[in-house]
Amino acid sequence: MVGFLQIIIYLLCVYLVYKGFEIFQIAFVSDRENVSRKHGVALGIIMIIGAFVVGAGAIYMTEAQAEAMSKQMNNIPKF
Repeated sequence: MVGFLQIIIYLLCVYLVYKGFEIFQIAFVSDRENVSRKHGVALGIIMIIGAFVVGAGAIYMTEAQAEAMSKQMNNIPKF
């Protein structure tokens, strides 16, 4: 069951990074008059970095939780 949770979280983290790149691409090709391209590209880069940081944090927390559950499962008495 924990393995399924890890897989789902990995997939969500990959999706989050893809969304960060999507925001960057939208900002890169946008040519609105009231928003400069430099601001859009800066926002896109911030979103990519943020997506990587949040994704890495989620994976780290998932791995820590799975490890803790694994250690507790080894302490279950066997009959």
